[in-house]
Amino acid sequence: MTDTAASLPSSPPEGTHSDRYKWIALSNTTIGILMAAIDGSALIIALPAIFRGIHLNPLDPSNFSYLLWVLMGYLLVVAVLVVTVGRLGDMFGRVRTYNMGFAVFTLASAFLAFVPWHGSEAAMAIIIARMVQGIGAAFLFANSGAILTDAFPANERGMAMGVNTIAGIVGSFLGLVLGGVLASIDWRLVFLINVPIGIFATVWAYWKLEDRGIRTPAHIDWYGNLTFAAGLSAILVGITYGIRPYGQDTMGWTSPLVLACLIGGVALLGIFALIETKVAEPMFRMSLFRIRAFTAGNMASLFAAIGRGGLMFILVIWLQGIWLPLHGYSYSSTPLWAGIYMLPFTFGFLVSGPTSGKLSDRYGARWFSTGGMLLAALTFGLFLLVPVDFSYQWFGLIAFGNGLAMGMFAAPNMASIMNAAPAKDRGAASGMRTTFMNTGLPLSMGVFFSLMIAGLAGSMPSAIYRGLTASQVGSATASGLAHLPPMGYLFAGFLGYNPMAKLLGPKVLGSLSPAAAAHLTGKQFFPHVISGPFHQGLVVVFVFALVMCLFAAAASWMRGVHFIHEEARYVGTASDAQPEAPDAGATTDVAGAQAAESPEIPDAPDAPGGDPTRYTAPVTTR
Repeated sequence: MTDTAASLPSSPPEGTHSDRYKWIALSNTTIGILMAAIDGSALIIALPAIFRGIHLNPLDPSNFSYLLWVLMGYLLVVAVLVVTVGRLGDMFGRVRTYNMGFAVFTLASAFLAFVPWHGSEAAMAIIIARMVQGIGAAFLFANSGAILTDAFPANERGMAMGVNTIAGIVGSFLGLVLGGVLASIDWRLVFLINVPIGIFATVWAYWKLEDRGIRTPAHIDWYGNLTFAAGLSAILVGITYGIRPYGQDTMGWTSPLVLACLIGGVALLGIFALIETKVAEPMFRMSLFRIRAFTAGNMASLFAAIGRGGLMFILVIWLQGIWLPLHGYSYSSTPLWAGIYMLPFTFGFLVSGPTSGKLSDRYGARWFSTGGMLLAALTFGLFLLVPVDFSYQWFGLIAFGNGLAMGMFAAPNMASIMNAAPAKDRGAASGMRTTFMNTGLPLSMGVFFSLMIAGLAGSMPSAIYRGLTASQVGSATASGLAHLPPMGYLFAGFLGYNPMAKLLGPKVLGSLSPAAAAHLTGKQFFPHVISGPFHQGLVVVFVFALVMCLFAAAASWMRGVHFIHEEARYVGTASDAQPEAPDAGATTDVAGAQAAESPEIPDAPDAPGGDPTRYTAPVTTR
């Protein structure tokens, strides 16, 4: 008897979808995405409390790298591992690897909640544990989309992806509120809250989830894995250090280390692409890029991630560091209120996400995803017209529109990518999709902060000097503080922190009048001084985001008509298999004008046994 090329699922076969099981799969994967998203955004709001709790000064130049890696290390690990994890899901079972992700994420969260050290030792422990969390998150992200695709019929996958995607976006913004509440009690609660949720979801997933996908016995592409991990890591490390001061420069893009990382990273990724065309079992299924819907959807996802990845950070700085203090909020309360005032983004996503996902099941993703990115570009253009000290109703309306736009784009685009992948490659496809997104997010952070710092650098020194001298600070002291790297002032705003008391010190403050000292260290001075330079940086950042959204819209339109790849089903062994007739709903409609737009279909050797004469790949195109 000839061995089959892929192990078929024990129950039920592809194309059979239990109504009860599909909701179990959806609810469990939604919990996983929600938990990871809440953890990530809650950390952003809780950073000031975390640094105070471990007695580490975030404005100390020697400690700046800790702050950066707490944020970036997690995304780096997810971006590097998620493709390999998706491949492992194809090989050993998507549910098994998904369950492992829940367990790893939960254990890392428990460790973070009980870090016993202080100072730099605690910071290093948090960074390492966050990277371990990233390993667990990679297992969750890489397999959740594939599990949903296996569980839901093609005409319901957009709705399922919509719910899953909404969980991620809602979790991101709910984490801002929850992080503010928990951090005001104890920063450890930000991580501890994941533990009971993770234990419940791990047990539930082990008990209820079923492996319904096709297992593909294979070997790990070690050369591809190593070159991909090294190349992507080098680029992200280069971006990370590129936004740090270097010598007398406000940013480090001329640093030999940064240049070596960026150039070397690109070269390694080029070698990776070459390796993937030569090995028998590649990590990146390069043949998937021959499917237009898959390629265009991933490019749109990458551009959209670059356009919006740094948005949350910029809005947190805007609200927490400037707008809320100017409106009388204490710095201790700004984390909570910044999260609350950003909720219109979530409301907009909740309105459009499920609807667009469900409609895309019927009409295809092209119009919804493209329209979403065009609307997102419009909202970024409207943000350009908003002053730093804005009237909230206009800010809230634009934020709601931006949430609508992202909801219109995300679920249809995700469903389109997964529908385009053959069933045996869905784990790898899900991992590749997540890699594009998770590569775009840290890249966006680096670009957003670089553009913001470039905008600040031109006007921040004069604004700081004028503000300090007008408040009785001596010219020499004011000049010294004015020429500090703008990165420090930017992150002070990000942390919702007025650094003047620390920067001026008790000696200088003691030489001033009580009224002047109180003004310099109060809620109004710092946000007022940085508001002008900050607005210049905002203009540059929002223009960049607008352009990225237009690129995403163009890529989304190029996906073509509605395309669903359905694997042929075989009866018996590979040696005597005969393809069944496709389902009534799985037809190929490539007549007339649609034939010109239909995506390429993978070559016949994808069939079991590699016999092109015995292969059928029914697809649905509209």
